[in-house]
Amino acid sequence: MEKKLRPTAIAAFFAILVVLPLVNDDSYIRHISIIAIMYAVLGSSWNITLGYGGVFNFAHMAFFAVGAYATGILTKTFGFSPWFGLPIGITASVVASVLVCLPVLRLKGVYVILVTFAFGQLCLQIVLNQRELTGGNFGLVSIPPLEIGTFSFRDYQNIGYYYLSLAILALTVAAVSWFSRSRFGWRVVALRDNEAYAVSRGVPLSRIRLLTFAFSAIFPGAIGAVYAQYVRSASPDMFGFSFLTLALSMLLLGGTGSVWGPVAGAFVFTILSEVMAPLGPGRYLITAVLIVLILRFFPKGLAGIPSLVAQQVRAARKPKPAAEAA
Repeated sequence: MEKKLRPTAIAAFFAILVVLPLVNDDSYIRHISIIAIMYAVLGSSWNITLGYGGVFNFAHMAFFAVGAYATGILTKTFGFSPWFGLPIGITASVVASVLVCLPVLRLKGVYVILVTFAFGQLCLQIVLNQRELTGGNFGLVSIPPLEIGTFSFRDYQNIGYYYLSLAILALTVAAVSWFSRSRFGWRVVALRDNEAYAVSRGVPLSRIRLLTFAFSAIFPGAIGAVYAQYVRSASPDMFGFSFLTLALSMLLLGGTGSVWGPVAGAFVFTILSEVMAPLGPGRYLITAVLIVLILRFFPKGLAGIPSLVAQQVRAARKPKPAAEAA
């Protein structure tokens, strides 16, 4: 029953998102929705390496930033059509993932965290030093937006970017769903659970890990390109630690190793942040406490709540033994 409900719930969720711009054209709600969708893409794709693969890949947000900067540089500085933004962002992100994965193949534990985090900081230093291409501390500005004839994706409260981001999220969720049920995904999970045993059974560690990194980098590269064209800028803050921890918090809140958990985490976290905005900096402390409490009582995050509730309901409905009932 639970497995049958999940596709229905996901379909209903996307149906609501499709209809939302048609019933509400408020620019603020539109912006928050686009940002939440983009975070959902980042969380879902990060879940491939962190949740299913068990690899603490702290370079994932750097892939997003690389996609944004590559799109901005080639479309603004070199005059490429904005429609090349998506393939440019994806290609740059995948290449970056391969570069960071090669040294990771020989590392384990905390060293993986250090190397992947250092990769993001290395990219940051390159961005800051190559001012002519990247704008240095000020970042890239006035990145060309997407247009079809006289229609700009920024028209009608950015409705074009809303549906483009939503389409990328749908593709991301579909890809993660396929991955979780595919032989490729099973091999990734096998390496996570028992690397030595999986390798002894013929799972090619290096090839699978490299493919996992590259596969997961497709989506942050794509949404990074769209983000750069949506806000018409790319800034060094995208490589920052605060941005990394924000995305990680959403992923942990939703739950790793599940298809819809990171999506739920992104939307819940974004809504909470906006609702508590009047509290100022204190909202971050309150949000952190809420995340800790959720993870304390629901270790699998928001994704684990339905199965836990279903388990409690089944236990309550289970008939008691005759002796106990007497």
